[in-house]
Amino acid sequence: MKTLIWSCFVLVLITGQLHADESLTDNNKIMLTLDSGQEVHIKGFIAPVEYTQDNFHVTWDTLANLRVAEPEKQHSETVFRSLLPNQTVSIGELWQIKEEGVLTLLRQLHPNPHLDMHINMGDSRGLWACLRAYNDRFADIMFRIHAEFKLKDGWFTPSQFAGHLVIDRIGKKVAFFEMRVPEALINFDVNKQHEGAQSFGTDMGYCPQIELRAGTQDILQNAKFTEAITLEEAKRLLKLRFYKSQQINWVSIDEALKMSPAHQKPVHAISINGPLDDEAC
Repeated sequence: MKTLIWSCFVLVLITGQLHADESLTDNNKIMLTLDSGQEVHIKGFIAPVEYTQDNFHVTWDTLANLRVAEPEKQHSETVFRSLLPNQTVSIGELWQIKEEGVLTLLRQLHPNPHLDMHINMGDSRGLWACLRAYNDRFADIMFRIHAEFKLKDGWFTPSQFAGHLVIDRIGKKVAFFEMRVPEALINFDVNKQHEGAQSFGTDMGYCPQIELRAGTQDILQNAKFTEAITLEEAKRLLKLRFYKSQQINWVSIDEALKMSPAHQKPVHAISINGPLDDEAC
C-alpha cells in the first residue's frame, strides 16, 4: 500500500455531504465542433525528476532517464474532437471524453500509457471535461484525466493530467491546448518491480514539468464571456466527479470544536497522511 510520511494533517467531519451545484447549468446550450482536415502542432515535455522520497530517481535508471517520447508531433483534429461532447452542453456541464484520442496524445509523452490504473482503490478511473466559458468567438473547456505509464520494470503514476482546451468557434479549430501534471510538493507515485520477484517497491516524488502544449492561453486574456464559471469552480466540479470524499463537508478541528455544542453533535476526527483528491500517493 502506498503511504506518505512527509506530511500529516487532521480533517474533521461534522455536518454531512455536499453535492455539485446543479444551478450552474441552464438552457443556454452550445455545440462544440471542429472542422475536418486540420492538424495541430503539439510540443511535449518531461523534465528530469527533481526529488523522490527514497531516492528512486537516483538509484533507478528507468526513472532517472524518463524523458518525453516525441518532443514535437502533428495531431489531426480527430484527436481533439474526441475531447468534445457529441451534443449541446451548458456552462458547468460535464461529459465523458473518448479514450482513444487521449491515448494518442499520451503516447507522445510515453509509448505505453494506461487508463486502467494498475492499483485502483475506487475513484481514480475516468476522463471528464467541463464547459467553463464561452462567447461568440471562443469556447473554454477544462478537463481532467487519470492515467499512468507502464515502464520497463514498473509503473509511473502522475497525480492527474489537468487539461485546458480553447476552441475557436468561428474558425472551428483548436486555438489553445494544454495537458499537464500540476505542480505540487509531490506530484507522482512510482512502483518499481523487485528483480526476479513479483513484488514492488514504492516511492513518490516531484517532476517540474510533464506537459503537452499548443498555442498560448493569452488569447483569452481580454475575452469577455457570454457565460462563464471560474477556473476554480470548473476544477471543483471535475474533482467532485472523481472523488466521493470531496462531497463531504470537511472542517478544521478548531471550527469543529466551536460548531459541535451549537449543533449538539459529536466531533469525528480523522487523521490522514496524504491527499484524498489525486493519485500522487
